[in-house]
Amino acid sequence: MLAPRRVEIAVQDPAGARAAIAAGAARLELCQALDVGGLTPSLATLEAVLAAVDPATVNVLVRPRGGGFVYDADEIGLVSADIRACVDRGAGGVVVGALTPAGGLDVETLRRWRDAAGPATLVFHRAVDAAADPSAVFDALVAEGVDRVLTSGGAPRSIDGLATLAAFAERSGDVEVMAGGGVQPADIPALFAAGVDAVHLSARSRAGHDAPSGPGGGSAGHDVTDPALVAEAVAAAG
Repeated sequence: MLAPRRVEIAVQDPAGARAAIAAGAARLELCQALDVGGLTPSLATLEAVLAAVDPATVNVLVRPRGGGFVYDADEIGLVSADIRACVDRGAGGVVVGALTPAGGLDVETLRRWRDAAGPATLVFHRAVDAAADPSAVFDALVAEGVDRVLTSGGAPRSIDGLATLAAFAERSGDVEVMAGGGVQPADIPALFAAGVDAVHLSARSRAGHDAPSGPGGGSAGHDVTDPALVAEAVAAAG
């Protein structure tokens, strides 16, 4: 029997979470600030999303800032505390990533965050694609026993990293390989054909263009989860 082809949607609010699950998504990554690759959401947002959908489907991105994945002691401690807060509230998983200044896996920090996550799913995000040697970091993640790795195969878009994704899938052991990075519904059959276990996309569109904006408020409009795009991605996954 073939394993299910999982589609994960990155969402930023309860409305997006409900829309994604209703359109057939298997699970969610909850974050804020998708325009910078995602940051840790507020605890109030997390609680609202956990009340809106099955908490087991919710994986919370815990990333304290943009600008790379090398963290100091204060940031590592903050992530540890946020992980515990998310898990205590019932989130099914947490999504993290840390590199050394040389671009390798920060094993000590990863182990600290694994301990903080306890029984929750531990996902290593696309920091792997920013590593000096993504393949070496992927193998280290398998050795460390993370539950899932989100990766584009080191390419700007996952569809351009098919060969690396296929190689990762072949040696992933019990680690789930999830393709993410510029995923479009049309890419999804090829990604699954490469052997990945899941795909990840934001499936978003812009709303609120007619609302006041300008200096101090950023550009007009805001991101919302588009259920039609989610449904298209789920259909493409088969």
